[in-house]
Amino acid sequence: MTRLSGALRALITTLAGLLAMTSATATAASATTRAGAAPKAPADFVALRTVDPTIIQEMRYITPHNFVGARIDGYEQPMCLLTRPAAEALHRAQTRLLRQGYSLKVYDCYRPQRAVDHFVRWAENLDDQRMKSEFYPDVDKTRLFEDGYIAEKSGHSRGSTTDLTIVRLPALPTRPYVPGEPLVSCHAPRSRRFPDNSIDMGTGFDCFDTLAHTLDPRVQGEQRANRLLLKNTLEGLGFVNLAEEWWHYTFKPEPYPDTYFDFPVSARSLAGRR
Repeated sequence: MTRLSGALRALITTLAGLLAMTSATATAASATTRAGAAPKAPADFVALRTVDPTIIQEMRYITPHNFVGARIDGYEQPMCLLTRPAAEALHRAQTRLLRQGYSLKVYDCYRPQRAVDHFVRWAENLDDQRMKSEFYPDVDKTRLFEDGYIAEKSGHSRGSTTDLTIVRLPALPTRPYVPGEPLVSCHAPRSRRFPDNSIDMGTGFDCFDTLAHTLDPRVQGEQRANRLLLKNTLEGLGFVNLAEEWWHYTFKPEPYPDTYFDFPVSARSLAGRR
């Protein structure tokens, strides 16, 4: 009986070990599945098109026409994602502008942290200056961090910031950028800059130059009036402008003032949420 009890104890111990190993393997596999799954957006993030389909979208970072010269990490589809309060405020701005014969056009909205990380890696690679002639012709790439053009965190990753402009209706199509084509300074006269169907704001989008400061005194006449049209329209509805970028606006109060999200820009980031 004692011998049998010892054998049973040994068998039980062996089975317990096997069960523990199986449980550990299952737990590890489950953790791997969770880690490998794409993160989802919070429930109050929306696709701007579902709130206002009339706002024009020209999402630059899914194309190579940006200061990096390549599609940016985290941009899987050409769509604008925002927190619902920011999207609804843009809808109200659009309603006002449509009455005046204009439309908003967004260049960028929510930006994943992985995209910001891509910008940082690019800025640290001083050998890659393929887009300098257009986007930062007068700025030494070694100064991009010091001058504030590139940072390790972006308000865009919190979901309530957007880069945008105004287009006169009816909107003319903007021709696609062809990689390798000759580049022209983003602060050259409008007739020489890369064509954009927006009204003239004095510089192109993402122009790393002090002329892009919203109220730079050198920008006068029609260009200044156009910037003020955008500024006055948005600030009257809760948006705050970044003074160094005429195109950059953040809706306040932000639902996530301290959270930097990293889900991809795609419809699947909005699917299956609770």
